[in-house]
Amino acid sequence: MAALTVRPLEEKDFRAWNAFVEQAKDGTFFHLAEWQRVLKRAFRLDTHYLYAASGNEIRGLLPLARVRRPNLRFALVSTPCCVYGGALATDAATATALETAACELAAKLGADYLELRNLTRRRADWPTSGLYATFRRTLDAEPEKNLLTIPRKERADIRKSLEAGLRSKVTEDAGRFFPLYARSTRNLGAPAYPKRYFEILLETFGEKAEIRLAVKGGDILCGVFSFYFRDQVLPYYAGSVPAARDMKAYPFLYWELMRAACEKGVRLFDFGRSLQGSGAFAFKKNWGFEAVSLPYQYHLLRAQRMPEMNPAGPGYRTLAGLWRHLPLAVANRLGPCFAPWVS
Repeated sequence: MAALTVRPLEEKDFRAWNAFVEQAKDGTFFHLAEWQRVLKRAFRLDTHYLYAASGNEIRGLLPLARVRRPNLRFALVSTPCCVYGGALATDAATATALETAACELAAKLGADYLELRNLTRRRADWPTSGLYATFRRTLDAEPEKNLLTIPRKERADIRKSLEAGLRSKVTEDAGRFFPLYARSTRNLGAPAYPKRYFEILLETFGEKAEIRLAVKGGDILCGVFSFYFRDQVLPYYAGSVPAARDMKAYPFLYWELMRAACEKGVRLFDFGRSLQGSGAFAFKKNWGFEAVSLPYQYHLLRAQRMPEMNPAGPGYRTLAGLWRHLPLAVANRLGPCFAPWVS
């Protein structure tokens, strides 16, 4: 067998890279090679996508991008704007080779630390954060059986929304989704990504990306931007108008997404990550999903300790309180400058 070498990803290697991701047990949508294009086009990030090969056979891969953090430190992250990352490999030795290459690259680039957004803990000797949890559940082939797995209160909310005449529709127009997302993100005290980012996602991923809206009459109440990967669906971004809460628009829309995805043959509903103890965390648990902690791991270089990236921390709470009071137009103008920092 040829010696293992670690190489940078080139455009000509995209198909082989994605083929590896598709068949890897722990492969995720966020490991796909197209994210390199998205991060460059939307945020001009310095990307470093590495793969390990023996001869012409890919044995593992690790997507990375360099970002500046709010504390003005630089980090090499796998992967910013994404909830999952880290090395995919056929064996532990290959994964270690990729992580070693990433550590060396982080030092060469002058990063303060390397951050790997692993689904499973890899390194016993690296600091590990348990701030976030993910929520995933297998779907039954029959939509009504999935409805019965949702707890009674949330199921009642779904039925109320159906009786109120809400309906869902799919759109390819990011401009219909962005105002919902931007308002909700500002109200949460966080900077929003620019509309162009969502346009790039739609252009880049095609049928793997979908915007679904909840409407009543001619009014759009809320929207969710989802990703499809293998037999999985991941509702990733969302936003709404104030009236959506009383109309139970979110329960309706998530159920509609689940129902439609099930009819497409999707068998895993990935509710995505949420901060432990947050409102979003409680919402997903109330839907009957089980929380699984995400072991993000860090290799420290110039940093002396694991970075403080807790949105519930006092520093973040102060900034979030200020951000909530910004006029929406101002928040939308400033958001793209800060969103990649805290993603």
